Amino acid sequence: MQISPASDNDAPAIAAIHIQAWQAAYIDIVAADYLATLCIKQRTASWRQKMAKGASTILVAKQNHTLLGWINFAPSHDQDASAIDAEIWAIYVAREAWSSGVGRVLLLQAKAVLAASGFQACSLWVFPQNNRAIKFYTAAGFVHDGAAAKSFTLGGQVLQEIRYICPLMTLKTGCK
Repeated sequence: MQISPASDNDAPAIAAIHIQAWQAAYIDIVAADYLATLCIKQRTASWRQKMAKGASTILVAKQNHTLLGWINFAPSHDQDASAIDAEIWAIYVAREAWSSGVGRVLLLQAKAVLAASGFQACSLWVFPQNNRAIKFYTAAGFVHDGAAAKSFTLGGQVLQEIRYICPLMTLKTGCK
């Protein structure tokens, strides 16, 4: 498996994995009507725009030229963050590659990049009902920090996310 920075050519596969993962992982969390409206063409354009802005780093995992997953991270944009705090904005793996180690490898590579850039801690936000993701994050050393849940509206539905944090030097591989 190769991990590399995303390119403009990766945008369609990033968008497809993003939508596929949302539709599989969030089926009992996000309204089905909203999930059904997700469009690869629009998501591809959005990812190309994000890449052009360069405000965050997007790494992709590929095997035999097939994109299996990606991670998007940057300095934290939480109001209580300091200059040494980073944030994983998103991490998604193709459904057929779930539980294969792709997510763990992406997370470890992001950790290495962030640590080399001087960041000391990393946060992420997750739906509290997303038990699979929470299990993955806690195995990697993330813990719920007790901060208040963040509410937002998506497709007319009010949803909440909770924050997990991890000091970068203690981020685990998830292996026992």
